[in-house]
Amino acid sequence: MVKKLVALLFASVLMIWLAMPSFAQEGSKKEEAKETPAQEKAEKKASKQARWEGVVTRSNPEKSTLTVRQRSTGAEKTVQYDSSTKWAAAEHHGKATEIDATQVKDGDRIIATGKWEKGGSVLNATNISKRLTQH
Repeated sequence: MVKKLVALLFASVLMIWLAMPSFAQEGSKKEEAKETPAQEKAEKKASKQARWEGVVTRSNPEKSTLTVRQRSTGAEKTVQYDSSTKWAAAEHHGKATEIDATQVKDGDRIIATGKWEKGGSVLNATNISKRLTQH
C-alpha cells in the first residue's frame, strides 16, 4: 500500500515537473500581450532614431555636411543637415542653448541624431548638439 502511494506521488510530481515549461511559456505570452500600443510605438520610434557621436574633422557649409570621426573606433561618417535640423549647444547634463550651423567648427565634439541613408554612411540629421565639455 505504501509503495503504491509513493509511486503515485512520484508519478504526480513527474507529471507536474514535465508540464511546467508549457505553463511558463503561456505566462510569458500573456505578458507580451499586455504591452500597450503606446509602448510599441515608443519602441519603434527609438529603434528608428539613429545616432552618431564624435569630433568634426571636416565641415562643408556649401554641401551642408559635417564629417564626424567617432572617438572610440576612429570610424568616420558624414552628417548631412538642412534648414529643418535643430542645433543646440550644451555641457554634460547641462541645459541646452540654441545655436546655428556656423557655430560648429572643425575639432568640435557633436552628437547627431536622425536617420541613416541606405548604406549607412550618411546620417540625415534632425538634431545636432555641440558638446561644450571636453573628456
